[in-house]
Amino acid sequence: MAQSSTTSPAVGRALDILVRLAHAPGPVRAAALARDLNLPRSSVYHMLSVLVDRGFVVYVPGEQAYGLGVTAFEIGSAYLRHEPLERLAQPILHQLARQLGQAVHLGILHGNETVYLLKERPSSGPAAEVSLITDIGVRLPSHLTANGRAILAALPDAQVKALYAKRSDFITRTGRGPRTLTELRRDLEEARARGWAEEVELVTAGLRSVGAAVFDHNSRPVAALSTTWRKLSYPEPDVVGKALQWGADRLTSRISGQAPVSP
Repeated sequence: MAQSSTTSPAVGRALDILVRLAHAPGPVRAAALARDLNLPRSSVYHMLSVLVDRGFVVYVPGEQAYGLGVTAFEIGSAYLRHEPLERLAQPILHQLARQLGQAVHLGILHGNETVYLLKERPSSGPAAEVSLITDIGVRLPSHLTANGRAILAALPDAQVKALYAKRSDFITRTGRGPRTLTELRRDLEEARARGWAEEVELVTAGLRSVGAAVFDHNSRPVAALSTTWRKLSYPEPDVVGKALQWGADRLTSRISGQAPVSP
């Protein structure tokens, strides 16, 4: 058997750092990484420097701490593009689009933006003609979308606070929507109580959306299903919310996930 490369331990420790950052609700200081992973601080600083250079990690000067960088997201996105999530979600979205008669989306959170990975439209009916901006690859402020709100509502409060640390994070598209963290938290509390999130004319005038979160094996939200339709048209939001909850629960089960237990 060939001997392991002398660089393997360093690679393993670097991956441990990335996993630790992925699980953290916000940026983590180097000293905390060294303590949690039982590593020398000098080694942690060296590995962080390499990871920052490669884009896997970013340094947050204001907090003197580190978080995941865009390269880590790109690798995660590549997995989502080519592995089971989209393939498992597609038939569920197709069924929901036919059942509801309106477009249904699969989206994920990237920073404080919603990124749409998959879209299914009904083949006929009035909703098939509704013009939407939520095409595959489109990014929108997550606090305005039902898709993003469904995921945000399932995140720890500290992580939401980290995503919306500045007032400038509260972008508006129609002049509506939360302008402060307090207002956003109120909206997310309502979403948690219902089990699904909603937005009304926050993204596009005359349209409303509902979203429900999908969870991994650690009960963390990894994606959401959402749908958009004309504000004054049938069906009622409760009917749509329950349908999307069913779809999100089914996809959660298909990826061997588990929804969090209600207190």
